[in-house]
Amino acid sequence: MKKYKRNQRIGALMKIFAEKPNYVFSYNYFSEIFNAAKSTISEDVSIVRELVSELNYGRIETISGAAGGAVFIPVMNMDEKNKILMELCQLFSHKNRILPGGFIYLTDIFNNPGIVTNIASVISSEFSDTKIDCIITVETKGIPVAILTGQKLNVPVAVIRRNNKVTEGATVSINYVSGSSNNIQTMSLSRRSLKENSRVLIIDDFMKGGGTCKGMADMMREFNAEVVGTAVVIETKVPEKKLVDNYLSLLVMDGINDKEGLIEIKPNNKLLK
Repeated sequence: MKKYKRNQRIGALMKIFAEKPNYVFSYNYFSEIFNAAKSTISEDVSIVRELVSELNYGRIETISGAAGGAVFIPVMNMDEKNKILMELCQLFSHKNRILPGGFIYLTDIFNNPGIVTNIASVISSEFSDTKIDCIITVETKGIPVAILTGQKLNVPVAVIRRNNKVTEGATVSINYVSGSSNNIQTMSLSRRSLKENSRVLIIDDFMKGGGTCKGMADMMREFNAEVVGTAVVIETKVPEKKLVDNYLSLLVMDGINDKEGLIEIKPNNKLLK
């Protein structure tokens, strides 16, 4: 079997860690790939750990013992986070996004893998130290953000639907009140989508009154699940009091000026401290 030089192994390790963050790789796994002793792999991982730390890409944690291994936990530095949030503000504030009725066109942004990857990077970085078993979202625009955040946190995603589908099997359905319109709506989740007593992170694309996120939190009680965090991409400044507490938003929208074609949106200051 081919032997690899250290610089080759270092490059391969960076690729492996980056493609599967928050996943524990055993030293045996690397030994088989590179045809090298575990002591050699341990030295390689130490070099990569120092490099990742110096470049502010996050951190690599090692696990000692016979079944030892390493895991890459991506964490964004403040400059990179600020850059992404400012770029998102520019994208979301373009005047061509204003729709009749005071709505904003967002579909193209949430269907763009590059943009959604940046959004997911910020969210996953904020919850990198939180133990999460599953990510919960509701159809439809929140799904891409939830999927890519799940990939970065190495956890599955469960999608709550607004309408039952026969392919979902047995489901749990609840009624909830929309925080913005006060209308009663229904959401459902397949029994097989989420294990009981899970620790979940709720993700949504947009929050006005917080009714949808509260509905998802209420749904989690039906599964005896614990909500350890709630993240939304955009929240509106008004109403100031939402139906949920302890949530994290990336951007805050102050309002829409239809006459001048302006969307006033800014980064959440809590993320820039």
